[in-house]
Amino acid sequence: MDHALDIPPERPPTQPPKLNTAAFKAVPETRELRDRVRAAVQAFVATLDKSKPLSRDGAKEMSESVLARLGLGGEYLGFTMVMLSNEFWRDQVAAIPFHRRLMLLPHCLKNAEGCPAEYDDLGLDCKKCGACEVGDFRTKAEQLGYKVLVSEGTPIVLKIIVSGHVDAIVGVACLNVLEKAFDKVLLAGIPCIATPLLSSNCKNTSVDNDWVFESIGLHTPPPETTTKTYMHLMRAANVMFDEPELTRLVPKARQGAAAADPLARHEALAYDFLARGGKRSRPFIVLAAHDALTGAAATRAADGWTIADPVKHAALAIETFHKASLVHDDIEDDDAYRYGVETLHRTHGTGVAINVGDYLIGLGYRLVSRDRKALGAEVAADVLDKLADAHLKLSEGQGAELLWRDATDQALTTLDALKIYALKTSPAFEAALYTGARLAGPVESYEKMIADFSRNVGVAFQILNDIKDWTGDDDNKLTAGGDVLAARPTLLLALALEGSTPARREELLHLLRAKGEDVLPRVRDIYFAADVFGKADALVDKFRAKAEALADAVEPEAFRELLYYLVDTVLEKGELPTRGVTQLVQLGR
Repeated sequence: MDHALDIPPERPPTQPPKLNTAAFKAVPETRELRDRVRAAVQAFVATLDKSKPLSRDGAKEMSESVLARLGLGGEYLGFTMVMLSNEFWRDQVAAIPFHRRLMLLPHCLKNAEGCPAEYDDLGLDCKKCGACEVGDFRTKAEQLGYKVLVSEGTPIVLKIIVSGHVDAIVGVACLNVLEKAFDKVLLAGIPCIATPLLSSNCKNTSVDNDWVFESIGLHTPPPETTTKTYMHLMRAANVMFDEPELTRLVPKARQGAAAADPLARHEALAYDFLARGGKRSRPFIVLAAHDALTGAAATRAADGWTIADPVKHAALAIETFHKASLVHDDIEDDDAYRYGVETLHRTHGTGVAINVGDYLIGLGYRLVSRDRKALGAEVAADVLDKLADAHLKLSEGQGAELLWRDATDQALTTLDALKIYALKTSPAFEAALYTGARLAGPVESYEKMIADFSRNVGVAFQILNDIKDWTGDDDNKLTAGGDVLAARPTLLLALALEGSTPARREELLHLLRAKGEDVLPRVRDIYFAADVFGKADALVDKFRAKAEALADAVEPEAFRELLYYLVDTVLEKGELPTRGVTQLVQLGR
């Protein structure tokens, strides 16, 4: 038996468990009390070392300490954490030029009655009519040179930040939204200040206007100490896929050919899909691992460091393999959408899509093999071997999934599902981490840790992806319940089969064979009866703890901190599915 895939046991975590602040979202009722909390936080933050990132759990502990000194209850914890984050970043936000800042405003500040504004792709197109604070704040910010966005949520904000257009955020939001943004903003190291709304009614809300205007107008010389951030490397990973950098790094063989040339058209399809969508997390991991093991210069400054082209080529190679797997996976599952648009095989046919995937695989291997002189033959061979190993494991995992789907006996155990996950998802993380580390130097002392760490993170990531499938996914495939419709061997299904009565187990297998969208509500009922979402969520926590335990012993500190960062970002949890009607429509169309 493969004990490496056993469900990890409980262990005392070396880092505190993830914080749930759902019960701590009260805003102090009076301005006097809000001012007291902010002043106490300002005094506390003045004693902190701001060179190290502010973690969510660290912010919680410090905020609890401030509240205890003030004699206030835990209901103000969320508010106090926002105040603490504000003071931590205040000097760094103030030192960033106005034209490099983003002002983020909420829809709910608008006057709900008779608001003339309309919505576009970026949110509310404010008409500056003077009927609410949105226009007042926007006018002030734009006069100073801010970019202004009236929208909710962090995905669009992170895309704007990573794109390189802005370097700081000044925002207004309710504590519910700020809690969701806390992890992403803090972990990414984005300088930010947020003024909490005084209520979370989502309609005709209010805010301390003078605090907002104060945050908009902050302007001071650069502070002596800046905080470590991965944003520079995120941008570096993102820029590689923009033109003209992508073509510089990966010159097109058919460059200059007539547009009607079938070879040029095929090449254009491959490059377009390579550059399209995605978080570029795997290329980022390559760059960040290399940086962490070569002095971590990129996390400390926006400039003064470089990334050699062979390292960029290797990072690009990881993404070409990932994109190839997506093309082939979409064909095998006959998925309709990827990155919010129709899949390649739907738009250009199955044969063309298969060939584009194959082309990307060949391109990936060539990106590394042609740098063998610059890298050294041994380094190039090691990286290529790891990429080949990841490719084989991915194919094994996908093959096992497809054979299970087409089998007459669809019995599935939890261990069966976890084995498939370890083959399908973990190898990409392992290849990215290994490649970045190997390009930095000898890797023997890290090799087993990287494999074990990646397995735990990859399996937990896939479980989260399964849970997300039941809440809809507007980043990717867009259909809630898609795993059931495609009859995939998920952990959720295995938990349901193991945790249901014989009659329900037989019914569930029958529903899987039926495959129609009308079966989803009943499948959801069976899943809830077996508590599969709660059990899966608990397994994510266990695999996460195991990954953190492996990271605890890693040196140097910069590499260890990167592993913690990857755990936090890759295993970011969303909301668990709730009982109710399953979303059957295509989202975002």
